[in-house]
Amino acid sequence: MLDTTLRDGAQARGISFSVEDKLKILSALDDLGVSYVEAGNPGHNPKDLEFFKRAASVGLKNARLMAFGSTRRRGISVGEDKNALSLLEAGTEGVCIVGKSWDFHVTDIINAAPDENLAMIGETVGFFTRHGKEVIFEAEHFFDGYRDNPDYALATLKAAEDAGAGCLCLCDTNGGAFPDEISIIIKKITTSFATPVAIHCHNDCGMADANTVIAVCSGASQVQGTFNGFGERCGNARLSTVIPNLQLKKNYSCIPDEKMRNLTTTALLISEIANDGIGDGSPYVGKNAFAHKGGMHADGVEKDERSFEHVNPDAVGNKRQILTSEYSGRTSVLSKTRKLGLPLSKDSPETERIVNRLKELEHQGYQFEAADGSFALVILKQLGKYKPFFELKNYRVLGEQPYEDGKSASALIKIIVDGKTEVTAAEGDGPVNALDKALRKALEVFYPKLMEVHLTDYKVRVLDEKSATASKVRVLIESADGTESWTTVGVSRDIIEASWLALVDSIEYKLLKDGID
Repeated sequence: MLDTTLRDGAQARGISFSVEDKLKILSALDDLGVSYVEAGNPGHNPKDLEFFKRAASVGLKNARLMAFGSTRRRGISVGEDKNALSLLEAGTEGVCIVGKSWDFHVTDIINAAPDENLAMIGETVGFFTRHGKEVIFEAEHFFDGYRDNPDYALATLKAAEDAGAGCLCLCDTNGGAFPDEISIIIKKITTSFATPVAIHCHNDCGMADANTVIAVCSGASQVQGTFNGFGERCGNARLSTVIPNLQLKKNYSCIPDEKMRNLTTTALLISEIANDGIGDGSPYVGKNAFAHKGGMHADGVEKDERSFEHVNPDAVGNKRQILTSEYSGRTSVLSKTRKLGLPLSKDSPETERIVNRLKELEHQGYQFEAADGSFALVILKQLGKYKPFFELKNYRVLGEQPYEDGKSASALIKIIVDGKTEVTAAEGDGPVNALDKALRKALEVFYPKLMEVHLTDYKVRVLDEKSATASKVRVLIESADGTESWTTVGVSRDIIEASWLALVDSIEYKLLKDGID
């Protein structure tokens, strides 16, 4: 298993890793048990060269760090090629060398003769094997090349194998291949070459994950991808999907069995560092992967998980969610109360009271299927088990124009906690940000654990467009504390009040789940 988040993933639109970011992701992948991490091109990026120097002191337990580069340029020797020499300077145990395997690219893109390209591959691979490096040869555009000129595509692999490459990686660089084609070609290559074969798929046709799995089932012994699917254009094969598909469904060994439960937390960590969400609908690790809304689905999975789940969410470190809506009714309420340690029955008056309150709130514009934090607080309030963590006396928000010091708003807030009054002010980028900062600043005096919390998403939905600027709005706020994320909701005709309601629920849920009195 080779993860190329730090190289191919960093080429995705909107992704930019600092050296510190890359070191954190490297440690996370190593902890998960990934065998290889392809971490960048030191010849093209000084930041990558700095990363490799610092990575030497990380102390990897499982992963082998690989530097990435291309075959020598045409017309010069490997020893004269600065990019090749930078790979030696990176000091990694191995290198990934990309070379052209499509004759069209050879003649029309890099303007080389076909025979010279074969020499470029063989001489570059041989150079690094003589320096004691493990070499993975990445045959760029292999499937397009094989389709156009199979003899030449095979010749590029032969040049790499003869020069000592330890692995031949077949790249679907344009992402245009289909599983049946991948399977046929992989079987051909694995029976024609003694060297192990790897697969590297892009997702331009939405086939990257399926192509990767079928390649392994057809004989490939190494998988390349990015953990969250980041990559050029439509992305790469998503290892957070490929790993459980191969390990849980096909009985291949990808990572240590005991690490499988870390899949979701690893995906969330990388997503947070990259500032790019993993997608709620992501298989295995997404929020919706084990979320049930329909009443029949919710009731069935509560009776037997096999009825509507293909694996247990615990197997990949995810959680089952029974979403609250007009479709799920009492089943979702009972599921949530059990998680809160409050067992109720379907026919109990408490359950009916909670369901009726949810219906009232939904009529007002609330929606709880994506607001687990607020849902938990509604239940506790209806059961008389809710105790507020603070009392708001008042708040005042002021907008400023023109901006001063880059801030466009300020907020003043007065709260009471256990009889003690705290008055705090803060500036922010807009009124909601200012209010959030002021509230946290005031409460952190009493509840230091709140310093762990940060907002990760903020959504506003207009509920009655015909009322124009007087419309009622629903605000959803997603918060995280490094180990868990939760969502809260507020509804009002005043967007600041709706945001306030969601902010308060977010903070109270954090204090509630941490058991703070």
